[in-house]
Amino acid sequence: MADVAQLPGVWEQIRLVAGLRWRILGNNLRKKHNQWDLIGMIFAGIFAGLFVIGICVAFYFGAYAFLSGGREAWIALLFWGIFLSWQLFPIFTAGFGVGFDFRTLLRFPLSLRAFYIIGLAYGIADFAALASICWLIAMIIGATVANPDVLPAMLVISGLFLLMNITLERMIGSWLERILARRRAREMFFALFILFAVSVQFINPLVQRYGRTAQPWVRQVVPCLSVFPPSLAGRAIAGAVQHNFTDTLLGVAGISAYVLLFSVFLWLRFATQYRGEELSESAAPARAIVRPASRTDEKSDALRLLTPQVAAVLRKEFRYLTRNSFAFFLLIMPPVFVLLFTTQFAGKHPTAMKHPVSTEFFFPGMMAYLLLILMAPAYNSFAYDGKGIQTFFTAPVSFREVFLGKNLLQVGMLAFELGLSIIAFSYLVGLPSLPVLLATLAAIVFNIAGQLTIANWSSLCFPRKLNFGQMRGQRQSGMAVLVSFGTQILLGGISAPILFMSRWTGDRWLPAEVFAFLAAAAIAGYSSSLAPLAGLAEKKKETLIDALSR
Repeated sequence: MADVAQLPGVWEQIRLVAGLRWRILGNNLRKKHNQWDLIGMIFAGIFAGLFVIGICVAFYFGAYAFLSGGREAWIALLFWGIFLSWQLFPIFTAGFGVGFDFRTLLRFPLSLRAFYIIGLAYGIADFAALASICWLIAMIIGATVANPDVLPAMLVISGLFLLMNITLERMIGSWLERILARRRAREMFFALFILFAVSVQFINPLVQRYGRTAQPWVRQVVPCLSVFPPSLAGRAIAGAVQHNFTDTLLGVAGISAYVLLFSVFLWLRFATQYRGEELSESAAPARAIVRPASRTDEKSDALRLLTPQVAAVLRKEFRYLTRNSFAFFLLIMPPVFVLLFTTQFAGKHPTAMKHPVSTEFFFPGMMAYLLLILMAPAYNSFAYDGKGIQTFFTAPVSFREVFLGKNLLQVGMLAFELGLSIIAFSYLVGLPSLPVLLATLAAIVFNIAGQLTIANWSSLCFPRKLNFGQMRGQRQSGMAVLVSFGTQILLGGISAPILFMSRWTGDRWLPAEVFAFLAAAAIAGYSSSLAPLAGLAEKKKETLIDALSR
């Protein structure tokens, strides 16, 4: 029968795979935690859609202003904006990208051409791609309203520009997957990525200080950018407006050449995957080394004040943190942010504004921002346990002790990071007055205790598995992200009026007293929530094991 059967055509193969993926999505939505995840992603998509619409308005008026004002060559700036956002945004938000392994398609009898088309089309299923397409449409509409004769050229150039960006993004993603197959390479890449992200934040202060002296150098560099696709697209549109068909033809030919070049590299890469390339970081077999049994001195145990169960969970969490290079590298970010923002908005000579922000307002705001960053992992505290979640249900340990161990590490990390940031803040710009300082510290305790209670509940109800040493596809549950932002907005909305209470009443110590009472109440609420959460963990056993053991 295998000899008689005939393979379907390319488009029929694509239709069958698309139908299969749609059916898998529908089946996954039968699970309750996936439904909640979808709801969270819908809310996140609404906010992202509002952001995209706002940028669309800017692109529309930008294209309209350039073409109606006789500055049609400046439309290349809009193409550069789309190009950079399309190619860089997936790298900066790799955890939110499409988490689909194309090698799983090879279980089906697909042709190489169908495999290539599916892999290329899947590049559209990304936030950066969808947003950039919307911006291109806004540009086309704005340019057409300003000059209707440019519509055919805008359609052709935008279509080629769209195809070029999709091909380049898929090529970069595929090669990065190959390069980052080893954990050591991923760690080096992530370290460079963090260094680059931090360095970018200092561009504005450097431009303000050395902008005038760097202008001659910038003028020499700008002409070199004319050979890149965004500049070629702008040149083609400008040629169409000015009826200079030579520039239009050169722009179209240049972008087409880029499309052809990137398509060849992407075809070679997909062909390698199609032939069964296997990316693995399993170590080669080696003879086991006999190690002497380690002896621990109970008298020197720093955690001897804790119960053995809580101490064991705390040690495990600490080793998970030090083994996870991505999470460990992120610990350097809070002090860097303090250095960055204090030099821009505070101190004697801020670079971003004429008059510095008072430390009475800037210090609480800075601490709130750091809490927003550092508390996010607590809302999915079982992310890296994986199949080890089953051990918690079989070992002689209650989830009350599990949560205590996990939360103690979170609190210890917060104390270290915030303490280091406060020291850096005091060295750079000085601390606020004593009433504001104590009120802020009490507010931090109130927010941490209040968030940990809700974060533990979120970890049980909306778990999502994450992998060590990976950046691509590491997305939190959509509902967990929504709960995290909602909780922080709620507690921030409670804290902000209390901090301003001293100005309304004239009592400078009143905010510190109110926050001290709220902190004590939050700690009491956290302690009383551990027993009910342990009972909830038993009820959510199947959900946890199913979500984390896949």
